[in-house]
Amino acid sequence: MNAPPRPAKTEPVPLTTLVARADAHPAHGDLDGVVTGATLRAQHVRRGDLFAALPGARVHGADFADEAVSAGAVAILTDRTGAGLLADADVPVLVHKDPRGVLGSIAAWIYGEPSLRLSVLGVTGTSGKTTTTYMLDAGLRAAGHTTGLVGTVETRIAGERLASAFTTPEAPDLQALFAVMVEKGVTHVPMEVSSHALSLGRVSGTRFSVGAFTNLSQDHLDFHRDMEDYFQAKALLFDGRSTSEVVNTDGEWGSRLVKADTVTVATEHGADWTAADITSSIDGEQTFTILGPGVRVPVRLPMPGTFNVANALLAAACLTVAGVEPGAIATGLGQVQVPGRMERIALGQPFTAVVDYSHKPAAVALALDAIRARTTGRVIVVLGCGGDRDAAKRPLMGREAATRSDLLIVTDDNPRSEDPAAIRRAMVDGATAAAVRGDVREIGDRRAAILAAVAEAKPGDAVVVAGKGHETGQEIAGVVHPFSDRDELSAAIREVTL
Repeated sequence: MNAPPRPAKTEPVPLTTLVARADAHPAHGDLDGVVTGATLRAQHVRRGDLFAALPGARVHGADFADEAVSAGAVAILTDRTGAGLLADADVPVLVHKDPRGVLGSIAAWIYGEPSLRLSVLGVTGTSGKTTTTYMLDAGLRAAGHTTGLVGTVETRIAGERLASAFTTPEAPDLQALFAVMVEKGVTHVPMEVSSHALSLGRVSGTRFSVGAFTNLSQDHLDFHRDMEDYFQAKALLFDGRSTSEVVNTDGEWGSRLVKADTVTVATEHGADWTAADITSSIDGEQTFTILGPGVRVPVRLPMPGTFNVANALLAAACLTVAGVEPGAIATGLGQVQVPGRMERIALGQPFTAVVDYSHKPAAVALALDAIRARTTGRVIVVLGCGGDRDAAKRPLMGREAATRSDLLIVTDDNPRSEDPAAIRRAMVDGATAAAVRGDVREIGDRRAAILAAVAEAKPGDAVVVAGKGHETGQEIAGVVHPFSDRDELSAAIREVTL
């Protein structure tokens, strides 16, 4: 993993200040020093850093303290267990009962609390986070603002693109990233905020000008105990850390977040923001009118699906709260492009070809409903499920895909450390139990599955390759192999039809 960006300059922060503000206590060592950076990865330590030695599932960060100190770490933050392992450390050891939870705030202090000098617009929810942040970015840029972007597909700083390792970076990396954005003249930062980030304190120390909620459906139940636990993690974005709160209330989960001053968005029932006169073209473009308090603006959206109307409404409400005028909102939404999200591959073939990141049951259903609504022929779907993730959603994804396709080809996604055949079997079981429209086939090799889908396609059909979206690798048995659904679908179309 490449080292994340750091600001060119930081003001040294006395250790005594960090100890006092974080309510930590020194286990041993002299507190006369200062720190100029922070990280929780020993391989990314720079001279002058605070190294966070956190407890992990398999090892303790304290095991890497010698490496961190050799690289220039001047102090260590850890828990009581870590302090016991660091009794002979050559640098001061700071102990906190919840070092992970406080690390974000400590990193923010070290980097000058950069989120206070930015307008950070955080988006959480199960589906739509990436699309909504791209819509926010497009609207902000149309209004003339210099933007950053933090999310699943990429991190962007004033137009410069960086690859993303996590939907939301680790706490010290995020605060350093914000500080770099401030140095680069960024004013506004749309960012995805995952449930993991909220639960693990990655956004602690971040002040959001706007917090937004898209929706909630089954996902990440390998990490959260149940749906209520998952929801409570999402709800942390609305615990006072966001100056303004904007919530989609189409579902019951969103309605639970509404307070007296919450800005509400809905496509299915009354809210502060809603849409009217929705029309769709055969190529997936939609037109509608956004209606909000004192706002009536016609919009052309180059993306299909009612769920994208909901995402656009959420973005429009957030942008208005951020001070963007309706004209710029319409311009931004008309220009938005989201890699791997209902992305059409158009090479002159006589059928529709789409790549989509949908990798949870509800997202699969919404995407295929949108495709079905504008397809005159058959819907052919290629879909897999990732390994080492929520296993309960596998038969559900198979069911949702099978009931909405004329041909479902179950294939591999990122099996990671699991047996690919077992993952496919769970999907096929769900698909065959529910299939009422068409056939279900199993082709483990994803490249072969995509080629088979394209070979089946006739004029007027739609081929949907779902699950990986923008990803450029496939992880099998711990090894990431180059693989792009967009490239493979394009290659298959050229081979079969052109």
